Amino acid sequence: MDIIEPILAIAEKLYSLCEEVKANKKRCRRLAHRVSTLAELVKTVKVHGFGTEPEQVINGLENLKLTLESAEKVLKKYTCFSYLRRVTKAYDLGEEFSCLNERLNDAAQLLSLALQFEHRVSIQKVFQEATRQREDEEDRQSDSLELRELLQSLAQESKGTNTMVDAVQKTVDQTQRDVQDIKEILESLKKPRLHLQDIREIKPEELTYSFPVKPFMKCSHSEIYKGTYNKFTVAIKRYLCPLSTSPSELRRVFHKEVETMKRFESPSILRMFGICVEDENGPNPRNLIVMEYCEKGSLRQVLDSNCNLPWERKTQMCLDAAQGLYRLHQSEEKFKVHGSIRSCIFLVAAGYRVKLGGFELAKTETSLQKNKSKMNSVFHYNSPQQLQNINHPYDKACEIYSFGIVLWEVATRDVPFKDCTTPGQIYQKVCVEKIMEPLPADCPKQLKELINACRSFEPFLRPTAGVLVDKLFNMVEED
Repeated sequence: MDIIEPILAIAEKLYSLCEEVKANKKRCRRLAHRVSTLAELVKTVKVHGFGTEPEQVINGLENLKLTLESAEKVLKKYTCFSYLRRVTKAYDLGEEFSCLNERLNDAAQLLSLALQFEHRVSIQKVFQEATRQREDEEDRQSDSLELRELLQSLAQESKGTNTMVDAVQKTVDQTQRDVQDIKEILESLKKPRLHLQDIREIKPEELTYSFPVKPFMKCSHSEIYKGTYNKFTVAIKRYLCPLSTSPSELRRVFHKEVETMKRFESPSILRMFGICVEDENGPNPRNLIVMEYCEKGSLRQVLDSNCNLPWERKTQMCLDAAQGLYRLHQSEEKFKVHGSIRSCIFLVAAGYRVKLGGFELAKTETSLQKNKSKMNSVFHYNSPQQLQNINHPYDKACEIYSFGIVLWEVATRDVPFKDCTTPGQIYQKVCVEKIMEPLPADCPKQLKELINACRSFEPFLRPTAGVLVDKLFNMVEED
């Protein structure tokens, strides 16, 4: 029971912090309300014990403490900015609410195991998914409107600020950056939101290819072009092989997958816009998938480039990647795994924001290819259990190990097991010698510990995706 009092103490701090914020007020108050509901649940556990599933409830308490610590750091840092900086940071903060609320929901599911049935119902009302999504979208719209009005007001006030602070060049420079921030955020608020765009069948005339029309990426069965769809810059994947299924079967598979994909919508997951068939009734119809454009290419390409990646940026990239994996792992009652985690699957957008790709509309994509050929396994990312037994069931723990290899790549910018050319050599290193490839000497201690935990030989020592997000979130806020 030692963990309960610290949780309640952090909850009290959060209530106060939520009242101090100057923007995103609706979402802050909603967060405080959900934390309050969980605090009451924690008090019930304190009185009545851990119920019939003590290990899971204790795990839920530990995770809740981590999440509340993350929330406290974000809000505390936010309230400490100068007034102008605080407001310009409000838009960035909005993205974090989604992750924090998902983590609170995870804690609610675990802690409810300690409750009687009638009490579980009351918790479910607060954390019911459809209700949460509706409330969060209403709060976002309200906060965005208020923020836009506030920023427009500040932009007008800032026009005369330079004359007031002429003597302090640092303040002048900061103010100019603030004004630029305001302009950029106002432009962002005017743009349509990615997640509000339906995944659907797209007409060929709705797509515009960027000039000159040439692919920026090629593989054996497709070419990818840059283009525009519905005012968004997109990547258009054109398949080179004819259909192996009829257009009607393709559409049936596509529409079934759309419903699944809606559950994975997240800023940290590559956004899919839909499919398109060019010259459908002609002798050689062309089949396309339209997706979000990530200007920097794959994570592996970024790591191989000469771009500057200080530890602060690397940690943020690790957090982005973890948020994508977390969203996938907790999106369904029956958990879903990616099945092919490696550095080339993650894409990097402007600002070095990392997004999880490579699994969206997988069945549709298979239908678009001429042959359904199974890819060779990438043994560099296989867990020890998979290397020991080819029939070992692929689960979340296996995926966390693979993700640990990706985190190692981000930290080192190197290629994993580059001296190993056969699965047998990797097996010898990982399973027999139990060697972990080293991390750089200047790697931050907390990040090093987390990457090594993901690469643990024993599955139960590896953290969940949710714990990864919480710990990386804390590291980013401390930088």
